[in-house]
Amino acid sequence: MLSPTEVRAIVEGREADPFARLGPHVDADGRRWLRAFVPGAAAVEALVDDRTLPLMRRDEAGLFEGELPSTPVRYRLRAHPAGLPQAAEGGPSPAAQEFDDPYRFGPLLGELDAWLLAEGTHLRPFEVLGAHPLCIDGVDGTAFAIWAPNAARASVVGDFNAWDGRRHPMRLRRECGVWELFLPGVGVGERYKFELLDAAGRLLPQKADPYARRAELRPATASIVAPLPAALPASRARERANAIDAPISIYEVHCASWRRRDGWQWLDWDELAEQLVPYAAEMGFTHLELLPVAEHPLDASWGYQSTGLYAPTARHGAPEGLLRFVERAHAAGLGVLLDWVPAHFPADDWALARLDGSALYEYADPREGFHQDWNTLIYNFGRNEVRNFLVGSALFWLERYGADGLRVDAVASMLYRDYSRAAGQWIPNVHGGRENLEAIAFLKRLNEVVGSERPQAVTIAEESTAFPGVSHPTYAGGLGFHYKWNMGWMHDTLQYMQRDPVHRRHHHGELGFGLVYAFSENYVLPLSHDEVVHGKGSLIGRMPGDRWQRFANLRAYYGFMWGHPGKKLLFMGGEFAQEREWSHERSLDWHLLDEAPEHAGVQRLVRDLNRLYRDSPALHDLDCSAEGFEWIDHEDAERSLLSFVRLARDGSAMLVVCNFTPVPRTGLRLGVPQPGRWVERLNTDSAHYGGSNLGLPLQAAESEPVASHGRAQSIVLAAPPLATVFLQWTP
Repeated sequence: MLSPTEVRAIVEGREADPFARLGPHVDADGRRWLRAFVPGAAAVEALVDDRTLPLMRRDEAGLFEGELPSTPVRYRLRAHPAGLPQAAEGGPSPAAQEFDDPYRFGPLLGELDAWLLAEGTHLRPFEVLGAHPLCIDGVDGTAFAIWAPNAARASVVGDFNAWDGRRHPMRLRRECGVWELFLPGVGVGERYKFELLDAAGRLLPQKADPYARRAELRPATASIVAPLPAALPASRARERANAIDAPISIYEVHCASWRRRDGWQWLDWDELAEQLVPYAAEMGFTHLELLPVAEHPLDASWGYQSTGLYAPTARHGAPEGLLRFVERAHAAGLGVLLDWVPAHFPADDWALARLDGSALYEYADPREGFHQDWNTLIYNFGRNEVRNFLVGSALFWLERYGADGLRVDAVASMLYRDYSRAAGQWIPNVHGGRENLEAIAFLKRLNEVVGSERPQAVTIAEESTAFPGVSHPTYAGGLGFHYKWNMGWMHDTLQYMQRDPVHRRHHHGELGFGLVYAFSENYVLPLSHDEVVHGKGSLIGRMPGDRWQRFANLRAYYGFMWGHPGKKLLFMGGEFAQEREWSHERSLDWHLLDEAPEHAGVQRLVRDLNRLYRDSPALHDLDCSAEGFEWIDHEDAERSLLSFVRLARDGSAMLVVCNFTPVPRTGLRLGVPQPGRWVERLNTDSAHYGGSNLGLPLQAAESEPVASHGRAQSIVLAAPPLATVFLQWTP
């Protein structure tokens, strides 16, 4: 029998090795014992074969034990609730509960899984950690596992045990620091958390599961047992759509505010599939990029402070809905990119922060582990298990939900130890430098794993510094991302467009400077959500001039962007010139399309720009190669004119001419690289888009053997006011 000290440890929830005490045991004298802790039970019996064996109460808190005639292979327990009479002749009371004993089941983690978890090389830790519904020895239940190596005790709590951490303490696998337990009868849809004692025996706030695949809608914080989605097969079509020579035009979306039902309710995944997917496809975009869909407690964080890196947010319904959404997008020819945040996490006490009472997922020193900008914690990139957690999350979204890629947020904050820190507030690396060598190693491993395990997917870095080789292969010394956001291009060109046209001649270099480094990385040109928040206003609101000029400026800017080398990204609302600054608390202003023709004109322009971009190899085939670009004239600052040619491997060519003043330029002679006919394909000044219609109907210019701009052939055309014109070469 247990000693009084052992009994107190169990009933007080301090037992660190429950499998050494509970369940069936044989003592040193060869006597067979069965022990069960069932708080609130008046009596407990063991049901062995066709026998009913009563257990003796050892403690009023609900600990029972009894000697058995033999060690049972299988048995069940029957508990009689206190305060209710038993049935006649010792049978079960109507309220008696029969259940399988969790402490009769053996270890769950296999030796290889435990080894890989400890080593930090388990590519898919989500397959063994977290909550997994399964059947063991003919018994249905859920296997729970959590990495908490510094905890003195870990338990599973939930509705199934009245959230009592004494009821179901877990087994510690010391070789990898993982606590595990199989709970019979617990199935899909059950709410749960983990309750832990720190190394000093102090009770911690109950913790959500880091590997939970479903969570409650905020402000509730429990995890929910959910099945593991099946791995999706590879797709050559999706791989081709993400290729560097493919047209990639991304529609960036915050799902909770793109459109709302009845003006205030979030759309669920199926409603988004029915409305957002066909809209983006009709608009000609190739990809949807969703702001983080991982679970997060604060709406105002837009998902960038995630607490559930494996759980789609409950705001849009059950996780299965996201899978259907991605399937619907793929069927419509759209890729799905997900914003993903491995840079930091919120400090909520029910989530990852000091998970087992120690700085487990975060750096211990706040000079390394605390983000001053966002009041969040920084992952300890030097810890094997943390890197495992993050890389596993990336593969989870790519393999299990079929995401076509991940846009990795805040990469610059990961790369530098002094990011947004004053002198003395950061710790140099082992070489005395400012680079975070552990984060760099993590990013390289992330991209290598994605490349080897899911080659159809891409990773995109939001990186705002001049860190070298972000989109270069790791074998060549780069970080291994496929693409990088061109933040410099965005900053310079938006700054230029906000200037009054009369002053633009003094700042002409802001438009062309991006071409100095345009091919140093594989760039995405982003006009993202960050440019329409925090008092910056909308894109159309930042354009100068009267109403006509503001819309003309925006159309000309979009034309320049779609003609410029690099993949494209536009945040929702920009495609119809949303007037108000974006807010996560309301829907986009779709009513503008019915109220003002200028907005519908911009929408038609973006649709046609996307279609032209997709249909014209010259505009995308060599997007990331200097071979696909030639300046015609970037020095005409006085007239604020720019002209250049885009080229493709098949020999096709597209001339792009931009006039950033409200003055029409007629009789404009431009050198061209090839003789032939140059046919206007798109003019942002078309009346179809709300322009003045200068140069329409579609014009064509025949080249002449007149030297201009260093070329033997040239054409003469009219450059409309505040407009961009595309002319395609026809032999």
